[in-house]
Amino acid sequence: MDLVGKRRIFFALSATIIIPGVIALLFYGLNLGIEFTSGSTLTVEFIAPVEVSKMEASLNRLGHPEAIVQRTGNTGFFIRLSELRQTTQQGTPERDVITEAFELLVPLARPIQVASVSPLVARDTVRNSFLAVLAAAVAILLYITWAFRSVPNSLRFGVAAIIAVVHDVLVVVGLFAILGQLVNLEVNAMFITGLLTIIGYSVHDTIVVFDRIRENTARMQGERFVRVVNTSLLETMGRSLNTSLTLLFTVLSLIILGGESIRSFLIVLLIGLTAGTYSSICIASQVLVVWETGEGGRFMRRMSFGSSGTQT
Repeated sequence: MDLVGKRRIFFALSATIIIPGVIALLFYGLNLGIEFTSGSTLTVEFIAPVEVSKMEASLNRLGHPEAIVQRTGNTGFFIRLSELRQTTQQGTPERDVITEAFELLVPLARPIQVASVSPLVARDTVRNSFLAVLAAAVAILLYITWAFRSVPNSLRFGVAAIIAVVHDVLVVVGLFAILGQLVNLEVNAMFITGLLTIIGYSVHDTIVVFDRIRENTARMQGERFVRVVNTSLLETMGRSLNTSLTLLFTVLSLIILGGESIRSFLIVLLIGLTAGTYSSICIASQVLVVWETGEGGRFMRRMSFGSSGTQT
């Protein structure tokens, strides 16, 4: 099986997945949770079913037309709205006012659970999340370059691993941008946790392939680098697929049986595990081949020549 020979197909497949996600991200952005935008969330459960329209009407009368009401079960709801005030003009907490309004619809099964995040905390969360992902990328580049220092051009291995990680992140973030518009899927703190987990998994899987390339480079001296990479991919593909399928079955079980609070984390894992397994075989190693054969440079020169010819 010539996996390396199909590298252009792999790159094209990745582009067809990533480009729509990037377009959705540019036009619509992510459906950010209160950890990033500030505000409050309410977890509500009634003793009997209630229509969403009636809850929205009650919240609108209380000054929250921006509230987003999501059904989490037959009698449960998850509500996002602006930050609740500690006291209203009547001197009572806004939480109590909302509770009274909901009780007029149908009695509550339990007290409303409220979570609030201030704008300052939200800004800190955005900054810290960005720094965490950036620090992880730099650490990966330095570690892989050092770990493969016995191989010529070891920096290429580090850069190829980072490209694979960026590929996985773009796939996850792009799909979340699309799903945010289609099914109102939120990006919250669990999303960042899942993203960092996926980065670690993707790098781990990529290192396994790279390590076999390093071993085969010494064992298959005189062979073309393309054949060395292809042989290494075939030798490690079974292990990668078996590991990923085991994890995917576990994650799918948790998505079906788990709670709403970790749903975002599990969806990130589901998408990221698939993208990470694909990128370690079809992206990271193929980038090494493109770099070694000089295809990337030739492509850029053709693009440059084509643009200059068009201008002429």
